[in-house]
Amino acid sequence: MTWWTDDTPLPDPHGKGARAVKFIELLKLHEGKLAGQRFKLAKWQRRIVQRIYGDTGEDGRRKVRTVFILLPRGNGKTTLCSGLGLLHLVGPEKEAAGQVIVAASDREQASIAYNAAAGMIAQERELKTRTKVLPSYKTIQHAGSRSVMRAISHEAYTKHGMSISCLIADEVHAWPKREMWDVLRGSMGKREEPLTIVITTAGSGSKGLAWELYEYAKKVADGSVIDETFLPIIFEADKDADWLDEDVWRAVNPAVASGFRRIEEMRESARQAAEIPAQREAFKRYYLNMWSDGAPDPWLDMEVYDRGADPIDEEALLGQPCWLGVDLSSTQDLTAVVAAFRNEEGGYILLPHFFCPADNLAKRQERDQIPYQRWAAEGYLTATPGNVVDYAFVEEAIAEMATKYLIQELAIDPAMSAGIVPRLQDMGLNVVHFRQGWISMTPAVKETERALLAGKVQHGGHPVLRWNFGNAVIDTGPMGDTARFSKAKSAEKIDGAVAAAMAIARAQSSDTGPSIFESDWIDEIAFA
Repeated sequence: MTWWTDDTPLPDPHGKGARAVKFIELLKLHEGKLAGQRFKLAKWQRRIVQRIYGDTGEDGRRKVRTVFILLPRGNGKTTLCSGLGLLHLVGPEKEAAGQVIVAASDREQASIAYNAAAGMIAQERELKTRTKVLPSYKTIQHAGSRSVMRAISHEAYTKHGMSISCLIADEVHAWPKREMWDVLRGSMGKREEPLTIVITTAGSGSKGLAWELYEYAKKVADGSVIDETFLPIIFEADKDADWLDEDVWRAVNPAVASGFRRIEEMRESARQAAEIPAQREAFKRYYLNMWSDGAPDPWLDMEVYDRGADPIDEEALLGQPCWLGVDLSSTQDLTAVVAAFRNEEGGYILLPHFFCPADNLAKRQERDQIPYQRWAAEGYLTATPGNVVDYAFVEEAIAEMATKYLIQELAIDPAMSAGIVPRLQDMGLNVVHFRQGWISMTPAVKETERALLAGKVQHGGHPVLRWNFGNAVIDTGPMGDTARFSKAKSAEKIDGAVAAAMAIARAQSSDTGPSIFESDWIDEIAFA
């Protein structure tokens, strides 16, 4: 039991907690089967609101200045955020010229709570007459107090001069950088009672803003740090909890008992997660708030990946057809070339080649704690001279591969390859443009996943390739039927995984026929 689920008395000497609850429960829900009905707060929601606003000092000022709520998806956080935002825009917590900011990683996410607030206003004549909703600007104005509520994103926050009174920071685990947080929090200094409400699902890794807030919240919660201005509210399963135990689900998802989350939907997701590693990690994170130690939404269980670590007989591959995937990335970053060969079992054999600027190896190793220098010394990584990848080395490696194997196709993203493609074509290579969007990458990701789960990918345990696959994160489309790699969400490099999937996709879809290479120009490459 916790204070938000038990019946222990909550401080409210000035009645501000009860006042906040009363205002929010006057609002009407804007969507779902309860649309049009008053917002009846569940017990845990009501006690959270009472605790935030009721704990006041002798002067009547609120003690809590930062609230950290770690809440799994599907537990009504959007509706609660909307109610809290309106509490500060038009309710008893409004200030003269107040600024209520709903901030998220992108405009679409930031708009969700704003749209819900606008939907609540649209159902109340009194609120409609006192406010002006500007959908194109994602802004709501309250004429009486000159207050505004605005949705902003990482792309747009620098455009606004702000003096924020209430900041609702949504899904901070997805914020790509902390600059927005620093700017927004820095704008609150002139307010007498600024309030920041962080409401998010669990994140991943032990770096970044979300992890810092989570770690601090845990310390305040367990009493190792005393800070009465910071209120931690953490719904999470223990690391060693049985993620298939429905009692664990119910303990972490209060909306199940409150009646607005279906346990049947969780059961269906759990059945799928039991079979698919990526969905299993997503289930743990988004349904149970189990913080991920590695990549966010890790695509693969590395125990599954490691089934293909048996040594590769490279001599046996000489003269065999293969398909190349090339991920050039940035000239200052990791570049990957992966050859995929078909085997007799209907699977694939992967031979990877990696390139990185030599001048950056020591700095990268120190910064990222990744053994770039050792990999280069052991031949797993080619360090090209200078501080950018010299594509001449990449081209030379591909030309050498053409003398050993029957390269059927070379798949490459046209976005970063304009300079190198003509030279590859001059070699006689069949270059195929392979974009990184949903249409191209979905079959590549799904075939690679299928082959890995079936134990039909042999990679020889190449350490750089394994590191890349371990970092790999995928975005899924809104219907769950599309997938692509997300470099933005991946904590570290995934270039090798991207190149491997491209090569596998072309190997799966292509017919093995005579070599596209003519002996005369192969001889030219071989003996030039």
